[in-house]
Amino acid sequence: MLLRKSASFELAERLRSAEGAAIGDVFAFLSGLYFRGKLEYARRFAPGSAYVITSCTGLVAPEAPVRHADLVRFAGVPIATGEARYTRPLARDARRLGRSLSEDAQIVLLGSIATDKYCGVLLDIFGGRLMFPGDFVGRGDMSRGGLLLRAARSGTELDYVAVADTPRHGPRPARLDPATRVRPAR
Repeated sequence: MLLRKSASFELAERLRSAEGAAIGDVFAFLSGLYFRGKLEYARRFAPGSAYVITSCTGLVAPEAPVRHADLVRFAGVPIATGEARYTRPLARDARRLGRSLSEDAQIVLLGSIATDKYCGVLLDIFGGRLMFPGDFVGRGDMSRGGLLLRAARSGTELDYVAVADTPRHGPRPARLDPATRVRPAR
């Protein structure tokens, strides 16, 4: 829908423009609740210091512009540990980021922690500094997205645990309380 030439909604038009659209907005549109949650949470608790992991350009700021051709290029590269077109730029940017931070800075991963597609590369570089919200264990994408949106909107930052020291798989936690459901902004 977003990539259709006939799409006339604002985000699609921005994506086709010379200026492009913010990658955070585009990924939030494409991914739905989970990425919206990650983006809103990062903007609330880490403004100006959040990055989006891409399939072939490494880490980019959520405000970085992308165009139609960029999305087509991204779609051609699998996010997989054995895919050098993915892992090399991610490792390059993670090392650069690591050098720019203090030794005791924590790096919080809001992406999937169940597989090594993100954790593998980042853990090799950041080691014990790589953290994730402990409440992610056992949750699926939609539940993590809802959890992040609730936390961002309530102003309550989640507790983080080290990726290296914490089991990343576990029993499914209780469902989020429907009374705290996040309603779309109007």
